[in-house]
Amino acid sequence: MVIFGVDTHKRNHTAVAIDERGHELGSHTTGTTSADHLRLLVWARRFGEHRTWAVENCRQLSRRLEADLLTAGEQIVRVPPKLMAHCRTAARTYGKSDPIDALAAARAALREPDLPTAHLDDASRDVRLLMDHRDDLVAERTRVINRLRWHLHELDPALDPPARSLTQPKHVCTVSAFLDGRIGIVARLARQLLTLCQELTTIIRELEAEITALISRLAWALLEIPGCGALTAAKILGETAGIARFNSKRAYARHNGTAPLPVWSGNRERHRLSRMGNRQLNVALHRIAITQAHYHPEARAHLQRRRDAGDTSTEAIRALKRRLSDVVYRALRRDANLVAEQPVHLAAAA
Repeated sequence: MVIFGVDTHKRNHTAVAIDERGHELGSHTTGTTSADHLRLLVWARRFGEHRTWAVENCRQLSRRLEADLLTAGEQIVRVPPKLMAHCRTAARTYGKSDPIDALAAARAALREPDLPTAHLDDASRDVRLLMDHRDDLVAERTRVINRLRWHLHELDPALDPPARSLTQPKHVCTVSAFLDGRIGIVARLARQLLTLCQELTTIIRELEAEITALISRLAWALLEIPGCGALTAAKILGETAGIARFNSKRAYARHNGTAPLPVWSGNRERHRLSRMGNRQLNVALHRIAITQAHYHPEARAHLQRRRDAGDTSTEAIRALKRRLSDVVYRALRRDANLVAEQPVHLAAAA
């Protein structure tokens, strides 16, 4: 068995081959097109037919490489960058370069046999792309509204629309009537910003409708969790990027940052908040936890038990998020099994 570690970049990839004992056999640097990947595969075949590719887990940089190798029937594992850092530290070589990083990826894969395997993108990537695009448009709309508010304040300080109201037709009509007939550069800019805000709102609502229709076909079990709406479910599904790559619910909890970190030394066991993991997933779980804390009887009872045991309100919410991580993990597993039985594509949801 030969393992090929790959350090990925925007314009080139560097691969290093090692044997089962970790000895370097050769290295090769190539471009990032499909033709370049074919030449990389031809180079790799000189070392034998039994091979595994250990690719640094950089999704945007390595996606085309992974797709080309998977199409060719190759086996790929994804190496987290932190494992590569450990291998670089333990190696005899000093410094940091593309061949050193590729060698670290290969040796990390040799040392860690249970790394997640790569697979061709499924519908979860479509969900993530739609959610990321919506988030960008929402952020842009917020910037537009902030600029519009400053112009309105300059025109008339008494005109102060309520917070988060400039996406509602009632308040948009009020501001539009106020701006009609006014002359000057400030009024003209305000009218343009109001029109831009309306256009962004229309696109955002269309995206939300598309996401809701798609997520209703992909995440039946996830939507059944109290406090988990369509947009939250879409964020969880997209950021998880395939629940099959997690071997257990504990691994998923570490990935989403809900697993507490042990920090005790002595007789008293103590944990602290983890700042690690995917923060987008963590925020989605926090949103579900806060919603359940207000309306869900079982969650409220759990929080009360934690507070009676001496936890603060914040610590109780963290414990609830850890339990929700397991609930979400099981729901994603069920959804993945159902989708595997009945494949769903973005085109079918349109």
